[in-house]
Amino acid sequence: MARRERVMRMSVEQPLWRALTGYRVLTMLYAIGLCATAYGQFVRPWLAVVYYAVLVVWTLATLPKVANAASCTRRFLAADLTIALTGILLTPLADSHQRIAGGGPTLPSIWTAGSVLAFAIKGGWRWAALASTLVAAVNLVERGRPARDTVHSLVLVWVAALAIGYVVEVARASERTLARALEIEAATRERERLARDIHDSVLQVLAMVQRRGAVIGGEAAELGRMAGEQEVALRTLVSGGLLPVSRVSEDAAEGAVVRAVEEPDEDGPLDLRALLARYAGARVSLAEPGAPVLLPPQAARELAAAVGAALDNVRRHAGPDARAWILVEDEPDTIVVTVRDDGPGIPEGRLAQAEGEGRLGVAQSIRGRLRDLGGGAELVSVPGQGTEVELTVPKSAGRARSRAERR
Repeated sequence: MARRERVMRMSVEQPLWRALTGYRVLTMLYAIGLCATAYGQFVRPWLAVVYYAVLVVWTLATLPKVANAASCTRRFLAADLTIALTGILLTPLADSHQRIAGGGPTLPSIWTAGSVLAFAIKGGWRWAALASTLVAAVNLVERGRPARDTVHSLVLVWVAALAIGYVVEVARASERTLARALEIEAATRERERLARDIHDSVLQVLAMVQRRGAVIGGEAAELGRMAGEQEVALRTLVSGGLLPVSRVSEDAAEGAVVRAVEEPDEDGPLDLRALLARYAGARVSLAEPGAPVLLPPQAARELAAAVGAALDNVRRHAGPDARAWILVEDEPDTIVVTVRDDGPGIPEGRLAQAEGEGRLGVAQSIRGRLRDLGGGAELVSVPGQGTEVELTVPKSAGRARSRAERR
């Protein structure tokens, strides 16, 4: 049966758009009702009627525009705010001076707040501040002076719009966080499913080829060795979770979209497990935590390079048949990587002699790298019992230097 991709859309702000749609209709009716009750006091009632006719047609025709963020374009917002500001400026021409001086409402009345709220939901608190400031300025022009009731209403609209805009921004950030969490969960379930399927089929076949090749010998032994290397590499991949976890949740008009997996940000922390996985093979075993082992990029690469240098020493001095084991430990403040082999070990005094002869593999490639990161390397070797190299790096390594390089 073909598997289908399921796309989930989440939008915390969508209910706000629906509420704004209802608000615009109700405030339009409210503004018309105010005009009807004071119709006889207008000096130019025909001008108010014309404006309200335009307001009704505009409000009802643009209801789909305030259905979601995608439909609510910048051009619409500008036009909508223009309708509101025009109504405010027309108020002194249509209404009597006595009513205006007494604190009478403008032609659009509280319908104007709907335009400001659309700015807030669409663009956050900054857009809301811009729209509120324009409305405040035009209201002061219409009144001719900063009356107390006018200032009170303007401050109320300004604060409410900023608050809603800020809440919308927080809601969008929460959507992205939730989407990433769902992506991690979905990726984990898919990895577990693949691991079960591969373990029941491919890995068993590779293991059988390796065993049979070793028994038959000759060219079959070489084929078995290659099958063993592929088995180890594949087992590491499906069990270690080395695929980068998605950091992207697309921003769509209808909300956050949980869909794709992308490469990790180059400036963000790296998973050390992914860098060490390349060293795993038929004769190199990798044991790691189940969760990502995160380090700053420079520290992760330097630590992985030190592990590679230690493995090079194993191949060079212990022979091609020596086995090695890599153990990764994620401590609260440090990352510890241990590289152990079953080679003949290092004779006492050999490292000092090599350093004196100018061969600085351990001194520079291993200890030097970690010293620059604030870490260290401990080497323990017993003749005939192999060698163990313990590499330690603090989790904060590389951050200060990375900031300095960006400057």
